[in-house]
Amino acid sequence: MSSSNTDAQTQKVKPIDKFLNGIEYVGNKLPDPAMIFLFSMLLIWVLSAIFSNYTFSAIDPRTGEAIVVNNLLTGDNLAAFLANMVKTFTGFAPLGVVLVAMLGVGVAEHSGYINTGLKLMLKRTPKALLTPCVILIAIVSHTATDAGYVLVIPLAGVIFYAMGRHPLVGIAAAFAGVSGGFSANFIPSGIDPLLQSFTQSAAQIIDPTIEVNPLNNWYFTSASSLFIVLLGWYITDKIIEPRLNKVELDGNTDDLPSFDQINDTERKGFYIASAVMIAGLALLAYAAWGESSPLRSKEGSLTDFKAPLMQSIVPIIFLVFWIPGAVYGFVVGTFKSSKDMIDAMTKAMHGMAYYVVMAFFCALFIAAFSQSNLGALLAIEGAEVLKAMQLPSAVTVVGIIFLTGFVNLFVGSSSAKWALLGPIFVPMLMQLGISPDLTQAAYRIGDSSSNIITPLMPYFPLVVVYCQKYVKNTGIGTLIALMIPYSIAFMIGWTLFLLAYWGLGLQLGLQASYTYG
Repeated sequence: MSSSNTDAQTQKVKPIDKFLNGIEYVGNKLPDPAMIFLFSMLLIWVLSAIFSNYTFSAIDPRTGEAIVVNNLLTGDNLAAFLANMVKTFTGFAPLGVVLVAMLGVGVAEHSGYINTGLKLMLKRTPKALLTPCVILIAIVSHTATDAGYVLVIPLAGVIFYAMGRHPLVGIAAAFAGVSGGFSANFIPSGIDPLLQSFTQSAAQIIDPTIEVNPLNNWYFTSASSLFIVLLGWYITDKIIEPRLNKVELDGNTDDLPSFDQINDTERKGFYIASAVMIAGLALLAYAAWGESSPLRSKEGSLTDFKAPLMQSIVPIIFLVFWIPGAVYGFVVGTFKSSKDMIDAMTKAMHGMAYYVVMAFFCALFIAAFSQSNLGALLAIEGAEVLKAMQLPSAVTVVGIIFLTGFVNLFVGSSSAKWALLGPIFVPMLMQLGISPDLTQAAYRIGDSSSNIITPLMPYFPLVVVYCQKYVKNTGIGTLIALMIPYSIAFMIGWTLFLLAYWGLGLQLGLQASYTYG
């Protein structure tokens, strides 16, 4: 066989790569993410003005009245837009989470504490098990609300780079676990009782006496954890990594760790700093242990979103990195004075400048979309269409998953969507003999699977910034192309997993079926 024929076969592009290359090409032709949010906001304004002239019969379950689209182009609303612009930006939740956490991470990173810790950890981690370990850690990070976005995803890139693998592979795997696997977790988190509260109120429309367990999906989400790790592992190593191995690194990787030797001073500094961190966490655990702890909610819960502990997750992350980072820096000599520590925090903020700009336009868009009621209209009308089709119960469950995935491309908040869809789906499926627990599980699959392919998700631009640290021309299309295999595999695989779980009669919580009447 001639060498030219061999080269032609070697360079033959697989169908999946052709598809993803097309997605990447089209996506990267889109304007800058900040401009996409700006243009989207202007489009929402125009659509709100058009649809405000129509009367809709769909009932908004939040008010019990017919849903109304608000015209954002009226004089009063435009004046309110200008008056509230600063508050809208500074009140944008992901912005504060990212910046505060990164201040602490910056100290730990630039002092060398993270660098040394990664070297010690990677020497004990088999390269073959790196991918499933990263995905598993990403899934567990849901317990600490949004910590995965600001800690696990960027650190996964650093870890993969240090192990000699492409850093964007690590970022993709972690993003898939943190966001695509949002509903796969064997540790209860604040989202469980939050969704349960909407599910119970919706179920009581049909049965006023019904009680829904706050951990009504815990068995299913626990079982899902292993499934998502295995599925994500396969997608990462068999589809994503071969694709990215052709992509050259052209970003600034000078500050990233390598496998050079750790000297005695660095080892000593790491152990002292880690001991300080462990002591601090032990003190926090002691403070939260008692039933009368001020870190608990009024009901005595630590995992309730209203619990001071849950509301303090970001400051805790800041301290967990800032304190040991500072201790390490002064022990090994990378910090000579407090100014060096402040310089490290300043340097960390330099890398966040682009995200701050995108966050400004993102905050304005999300506020406009919420105020217009167009997202609520989309969700309610879609649910009503599904209800009117009167499909078999199993097909209806699948329909809920895919409808939720579609709506999630436009309405990001999990609880906000369930507040709209729950009062429609839960009573409807109860009349088909399907329990509120199963309906909620189906919703969570659809909600999680499409998180990673919508640029309108508040943390999506942040992940693009992480990627640009290694590959400068990374765009929206690049990230979407990387995440589409995960999204498709998660939605289809997870749906089949739920149907099998249901068909085997396993418990989703309290029950998997409901006897109507």
